[in-house]
Amino acid sequence: MPKMKTKRAAKKRLKKTGTGKLKRAGAFKQHKLEKKHPKRRRHARQNKMIAKADEAVLKALVPYL
Repeated sequence: MPKMKTKRAAKKRLKKTGTGKLKRAGAFKQHKLEKKHPKRRRHARQNKMIAKADEAVLKALVPYL
C-alpha cells in the first residue's frame, strides 16, 4: 500500500497538541484592527481548537502530523 499524501495547505495551517488534538490560528486579526476593541484583538491572538465534528476529516488530510 502506498503512503498517504499530506495536503500541504492543511499542514501549514494546523498543529497537533500533546494529546493529539488539532489546533488552528484564530481569524479576524489581519487588518482593520483600529476599530476592534482591545479585548477582541487580545482574544483573537490565541489559537483555537478544531471542532470535534471536523477533526476526523482534517486528521485524514494530515496523516503524519
